[in-house]
Amino acid sequence: MKPSYYRDKWQTLKNSAVDGDSLAHLSRQIGHSFLDHYYQDGLYEQDYIDLICEMATTFPQIELNSIVSTIFFSVVIEELCDDYEDFQFKAYNRVMSQVISYCRQLPAGSLLDNCLNRFHLSSADDIARRAERIRTQENKFVIDKNIRQIFILSRITVGADVAIVSVIVQRLSLMFPQARIILLASPKLAEIFSANPRLRIIQLDYIRRGSLLERFTSWHKFLEILDEETKSAGKDTTLVIDPDSRILQLGILPVINDENYLYFNTHNDWPSSQNACMGELTNAWLDKVFGSGDFCYPRLWLDPSLLDQARKLTSSLIKNGCRRITAINFGFGGNPRKRLGLDFEKKLVCELLKQPKTVVILDRGFGAEELNASQQIIDELQNKGYPVLQNKFGRMNAGTFSHGLLALECNSGEIASLIAHSHDFVGYDSACQHIAAALAVPTITIFTGSNNPRFIRRWSACGKTSCKVVHVNTIFNCENIDLDEIINRIMEERALHKL
Repeated sequence: MKPSYYRDKWQTLKNSAVDGDSLAHLSRQIGHSFLDHYYQDGLYEQDYIDLICEMATTFPQIELNSIVSTIFFSVVIEELCDDYEDFQFKAYNRVMSQVISYCRQLPAGSLLDNCLNRFHLSSADDIARRAERIRTQENKFVIDKNIRQIFILSRITVGADVAIVSVIVQRLSLMFPQARIILLASPKLAEIFSANPRLRIIQLDYIRRGSLLERFTSWHKFLEILDEETKSAGKDTTLVIDPDSRILQLGILPVINDENYLYFNTHNDWPSSQNACMGELTNAWLDKVFGSGDFCYPRLWLDPSLLDQARKLTSSLIKNGCRRITAINFGFGGNPRKRLGLDFEKKLVCELLKQPKTVVILDRGFGAEELNASQQIIDELQNKGYPVLQNKFGRMNAGTFSHGLLALECNSGEIASLIAHSHDFVGYDSACQHIAAALAVPTITIFTGSNNPRFIRRWSACGKTSCKVVHVNTIFNCENIDLDEIINRIMEERALHKL
């Protein structure tokens, strides 16, 4: 449908009692229609994007604006970014530049406008041209002892920070021993990186489900932090590393002059990167920018006291007679496409526990949806007569437990510590697969929701251990998925790790 058709529907909806479902439905239609035109003949219909921007900034209720914004990012932005195709990323540059240009003209967008003017970006074309230049230029940086502080931006999700940022931290720590290394990230990352003595973590949150304007607040905050932290040393002695962070909308928003800004384009299509995972790609990028260095696997810096608690718990299990401890996490990062569903999860845990003297440690997850799902797994296991213990991390007493399900409420640092003392890990494509691989624990990742080989390879776990993928085609074969066959493949891979 043409933009005029949707605009008429929008006017009708806006003049009625707006409900979230109708707003979400119309937003999806507009987003998909924009992509239809772009994919068919490369036609960029900016009226679709302007209409979405209007819908996402109209209401006095932030929650209604956020509905449109969230759908826009999930339908349009993620679609353009997740396939790792260069022509799609050029469209992304145009879309985000148009969105930013729209938002800066709003009464509530004065701060956004002022910050853009600070970098002499006065139009959508200016923003898009800069983004394209940043994305395509070859970065080379001569290691300079005058660099006194290095700012690294979080990738926002814990898994990506493990796969990418932890590698950058290690390599830069070796190359710049005199520099302070500052990571801008959420408190969740401190739970798994806090024991690194070279690393200072400054809290910077990105509102992933927020309105359009809210998604730029972390950029404003970073500019403030950068100004404050460089007051004495100056920005000439500062280096900013941007690993395709949402904080800067994947290189769209500027923070410092080009000479002191290094952008890691994780969507690049180098011929040598076709089969690389993110850990390998990060090392290759660092080699290109700074010169060849030692390869660094992703890693964590965990609180020793948490590791000690996890060690005591798992040691008790082994002392009781347990021969294999398997950690499981069914988190899916808020993306239901990554999940196979509750029936699969129940069947998998039951299958694992058919092996005698096995303990499955189930991370109960975060949020109401994941906690409810884990409770249903617990109920299923209890109904089938399997031994079950559940508690919070740090309060669990193994007693004489040697076989069954341990269901634990954990934060990121706590589940990471338990994984570190497990024999293997099984889970979806989410943070814990990267955590397990970084801890050199054999890892099996269930990949669903994408049939793009490059996406799957890029986000495969990387570590000094066996990292295996079990791919499930949920896009073209969703009605004929054989859960037993998938579980058999998982068990066959797992059987290779003989203890």
